[in-house]
Amino acid sequence: MTTAAPAPSSRDLPHPAREEIRLEGVLHALSDPVRLRIVRELAAEGVELSCSYFDLPVTKSTTTHHFRVLRESGVIRQIYEGTAKMNGLRRSDLDDLFPGLLDCLLTAAAHQSLRQNTG
Repeated sequence: MTTAAPAPSSRDLPHPAREEIRLEGVLHALSDPVRLRIVRELAAEGVELSCSYFDLPVTKSTTTHHFRVLRESGVIRQIYEGTAKMNGLRRSDLDDLFPGLLDCLLTAAAHQSLRQNTG
């Protein structure tokens, strides 16, 4: 007897499987300064953070768009915990698929930020 998988909840968000994550999608997602800022904060904190944690210089609808791009590219995983949408960096998936890429991009972004703040 086979058991059917539970029906997905309307609150389940689609994520690419690890093998579906593409380099060009990750690079596109991280090419936007707001999305890169989100990823930098997630990497720095090292834990899942709610969308409301981020103080971004864009409207709520634009913030939603940025999180969707990051999720659909496989950079972050979003899950609901109660009423909060929690965001976590898919570091292990990205590190396994593209060794060194995330660390390199985060280091480069930090250097750029320092240059902009001291210039």
